[in-house]
Amino acid sequence: MSNRRDEFKSGSTNPATRFLEWDSNAKGFKFYDKEKKENIPVKVPFKFLVLKSLHTVKGWHSKSESGIYSNEINNMNEMLNVKSFKGGHIISGIYREIKEKLQGGVYFKSIYIMLGDGSIANIALKGASCAMWGDFTKKTSARLADEWVAVTGAEDQKNGSVKYSVPVFEFKGSLTEADGIKADEAYDVLSEYFKDYMARKAEEAPSADELLEAEDATPNKAAHVEPAKKAAVTQIDDNDSFELPF
Repeated sequence: MSNRRDEFKSGSTNPATRFLEWDSNAKGFKFYDKEKKENIPVKVPFKFLVLKSLHTVKGWHSKSESGIYSNEINNMNEMLNVKSFKGGHIISGIYREIKEKLQGGVYFKSIYIMLGDGSIANIALKGASCAMWGDFTKKTSARLADEWVAVTGAEDQKNGSVKYSVPVFEFKGSLTEADGIKADEAYDVLSEYFKDYMARKAEEAPSADELLEAEDATPNKAAHVEPAKKAAVTQIDDNDSFELPF
């Protein structure tokens, strides 16, 4: 029997408790704490289990002085709807066709993970950090279902005069039976959320919860260097010039 009260329900809340991004200068991950209103560093090493990998766009929209966000998609042939918090709709389309018109938005790999305590989090990787993840998983993707991955440190890299760091990933052992049970439970929670999310993403405006989640996951304004000043910078949060093969 259908429940008429479902008509008035808002979208379910993203189950990720933390949205992590790489801080190149600090050589570690960080997440934004809404209550403290500050970035919290995540100590390295830490381990996680991959639950789901998606694609999205994030960044900073200078014209409206607000963050850029988009829906999350399963593959790069799906439609992206790119918006800014204060400026509204920017562009819609397949990434390869719109990537030059994102007005400050850049590609991110959005990886949903389970941490050691069983909680769900999200890691967002762009540029060289994303390429590092791609190199790590290129021949080992089959192992991701049953093994822990650890961020064990940072590797210094350089592109011309620009210095930056990227995370180093390693496998850190197989799941125990108890870990497997927790992982299945975490995946079920995440799967239920995305079943609702994917059904609504293309047609609906984001819910209030989704806006808050997107804002948490948007790179900080301070992490983005104004184009006119980039030439004088020797170290940045990540290397946006890396073009990924999508």
